[in-house]
Amino acid sequence: MSKLNPKSRSPWLLLFATLFAVSLPIPSAADEGKLDDAREKAVEAGETLREVMGIEDHAIPDYLLERAEGIAVIPNTIKGAFGIGGRGGKGLISTRQGSDWSAPLYVTIGGASIGLQIGAESSDIVLVFTEKKGLADLVKDKVKLGADLSVAAGPLGRHSEMGTNVTLDAAIYSYSRSKGLFAGAALDGTVIQIDDSENEKVYGKKVDAKSLLAGKSDLVAPDVVQPFLAALREVTPVKSAKATVTE
Repeated sequence: MSKLNPKSRSPWLLLFATLFAVSLPIPSAADEGKLDDAREKAVEAGETLREVMGIEDHAIPDYLLERAEGIAVIPNTIKGAFGIGGRGGKGLISTRQGSDWSAPLYVTIGGASIGLQIGAESSDIVLVFTEKKGLADLVKDKVKLGADLSVAAGPLGRHSEMGTNVTLDAAIYSYSRSKGLFAGAALDGTVIQIDDSENEKVYGKKVDAKSLLAGKSDLVAPDVVQPFLAALREVTPVKSAKATVTE
């Protein structure tokens, strides 16, 4: 059998490389635009968290953050989402993984009035999850706060002490900010769910939300979500042994 002349290999290799290259999917301008939107939302969520934690006497207390199993930030939630024909809000959530935070997931929210923020054009919403079970329930379709998961308006004061009458028995503590005012908010009836399509687009594959929310995922956070992850690491204290809550 005759052997291929070494000098003739180059054209063949070039042909194979060209065929392989054209077979790869090429991101469309629309796909790139969607990633830009996802990146912008991660930046907004990170900035929102830094801003609300920067006002010491109206920030989320450290004692609550130490007990946090997960934190969700949904910036610029449109008021219309809580009435007929509204379009809702989108944000990110991350869960505790040892002394760090997991790769964030995208979530959507909508479906009810925002308590203290009625009449606002838009609000930034922060949800602090104190139970792993509450996080696990998010994989169900359209989880309703106050019905499927207990929710309470969150206390304020970054360096405030936890009072003897504070039991932290709600699964979620909620906050809302409108026109610069940040306060605990009643979010009963609000619907929150994992945005599977957005997560698949950002991570380039289907994401096992159940494992991630349970703290059992090795999913690596891409650059798109890093602004939110960086803000979480910056403003939250490390979870201590005494901060463990019996579930």
